[in-house]
Amino acid sequence: MVLQYAKDGNFNQWIKENYEYFIWENKLSALLNIINGIKEIHQKSLVHRDFHTGNILFLSNIDNFGNCISISDMGLCGEVGNIDETKIYGVMPYVAPEVLRGKPYTQAADIYSYGMIMYFVATGKQPFGDCAHDHNLALDICKGVRPEISEPEAPRCYIDLMKKCWDIDKNNRPDIFEIDKLINSFHKSYGGDIFIKLNMNI
Repeated sequence: MVLQYAKDGNFNQWIKENYEYFIWENKLSALLNIINGIKEIHQKSLVHRDFHTGNILFLSNIDNFGNCISISDMGLCGEVGNIDETKIYGVMPYVAPEVLRGKPYTQAADIYSYGMIMYFVATGKQPFGDCAHDHNLALDICKGVRPEISEPEAPRCYIDLMKKCWDIDKNNRPDIFEIDKLINSFHKSYGGDIFIKLNMNI
């Protein structure tokens, strides 16, 4: 197996140095690149199980967002319906509430994680970054507490999709194909006033 060198490190490292220049066109391109990776996993009837910004690698610079991102740490991938329910993996803010309650990982749990990645992309901040990753945070997540975000930080259509992804009921979350369709539509409408105004606020 030949692994590509992640020239610019993971998403956490990259954002610290580049967020100031991370315009919405590139944010949406990055999210499309990420969704394509997860779509490939889900089409194989697999679940990633450890999907967070530390496992998203940048292989090249900002000028090539179409092909610069790779999802790593595939060792925990498992087949849908054939996963050990007794073990919880991942970074707590990215772990779906049903998993924290001891239910099995499903593709809907990856969608929850994607919603948290959308928050990170929009704000440049980690979800629950000011909270200890302890039992209290796990309880809050299971009760439906989510990071706060307002329209000055992202367009309403984006926020609505993000909140659907992290819905407390996994059955209410969109699947990977619906997300792909919506993020693509956002990207195509990038030139609209709403995204231009947001870029001016960066």
